[in-house]
Amino acid sequence: MKIGRALGLLVGIIVLVAILFSAYALLIVSHPGDEHAAQPQSAGTPSDFADKGAVARGEYLARAADCVACHTVPGGAAFAGGVAFKLPFGTIYSPNITADKDTGIGDWSDDDFVRAMHAGVDKDGRPLYPAFPYTSYTALSRDDILAIKAYLFSLPTVHSPARANDLSFPYNQRWTVSLWNALFLNKQRFQPEEGKPEAWNRGAYLATALGHCGECHTPRNAAFAMNANEALAGEEQQGWKAYNITSDKEHGVGQWSDQELADYLSKGHAAGRGTASGPMSEVVANSLQYLTPSDVSALVTYLRGVKPQSNGIAASPNAPSEVGLASANAKAGLGEQLFVGACSGCHLDNGQGRETDYAALTGTRAVRDPHATNAVQIILHGSQWQLGNRRIYMPSFGNAYSDVEIAALSNYVVSHFGGQQGTLSASEVANRR
Repeated sequence: MKIGRALGLLVGIIVLVAILFSAYALLIVSHPGDEHAAQPQSAGTPSDFADKGAVARGEYLARAADCVACHTVPGGAAFAGGVAFKLPFGTIYSPNITADKDTGIGDWSDDDFVRAMHAGVDKDGRPLYPAFPYTSYTALSRDDILAIKAYLFSLPTVHSPARANDLSFPYNQRWTVSLWNALFLNKQRFQPEEGKPEAWNRGAYLATALGHCGECHTPRNAAFAMNANEALAGEEQQGWKAYNITSDKEHGVGQWSDQELADYLSKGHAAGRGTASGPMSEVVANSLQYLTPSDVSALVTYLRGVKPQSNGIAASPNAPSEVGLASANAKAGLGEQLFVGACSGCHLDNGQGRETDYAALTGTRAVRDPHATNAVQIILHGSQWQLGNRRIYMPSFGNAYSDVEIAALSNYVVSHFGGQQGTLSASEVANRR
């Protein structure tokens, strides 16, 4: 009996503390008092947009922020929501952000929209899940945020009710996000760093606030918050590796030339460095290809100054001799047979693309990963995206081959083109389907 009363008292104390802490956290993240404070205006648009209206500026900013990727189901209406984010503790679905008043954000005021971006709360003050990257968007200027809203409200409305999230306890309790915000949300607007060139600061705003690169490329802590001490050191998201993009010369992009970085960001391909695929190809297709050359250059300038981190897969040397060595050591077998039969029509044995440079395999980190994380995703699901009027396409082989065959093919690719000993098993392929 005494034990029961003690346990009940303990639970009561925990609940009371949680409620008080939640109320405090919600108060500090949703209070609108600082939303009109002085801050950089129109910081996200390049100088040649200065004379353009809010809708035109908002379109550029929405693309730079890649809003469409998270709020548009493939083949569905733009910004109507419903995209699934599969997490270790359940699935979250993105909401409709068209101006529909019943199912979208048509009745949101300017302050409502700004608070969502800065504080991660909806119109009614309920916490939003941080799958929505408000931890990055909080650095955006109010003027930029309202330009994005103007653009969204200029588009056709779509009636699309939100799908219910499917989360396990306690993650399905929204009030707990208030506690998370109190611990991990640094609600500060972007401030240029003194002593840094103008291009670096512009690149920093584009990368850390608008483009929110860290949301994919920065490792997470136990609470799934970004680890600021390992910024851009690489992470795995949705079954794909987002590689180290720090200035480290071995594991990051420190050995890439400015032109290689600019080409990869704006075109999704850099000679000798590989081709974007998976979520990164979506970023290029929806966002980066639309940036002005000066903004792409600013991103390159910023990445050059990111603190080097030695995490992740070592970048492949841009040396064709390595392919020859790997070829000599690669074991003939099932993987080679599959490659010759199904892949050699697009991918040459020397690692080059047969009809397009986008099919080149040399240089990409995907073939230097012994676990073949991204390579097997591409083999299973294929890759297709649009670069201007050009379609970048690789078919899916997931339904054509068994788990054993795909494991053998993936291991052959990392051995032959990356000089690594592949370790992918059939059971791992089954888990990644």
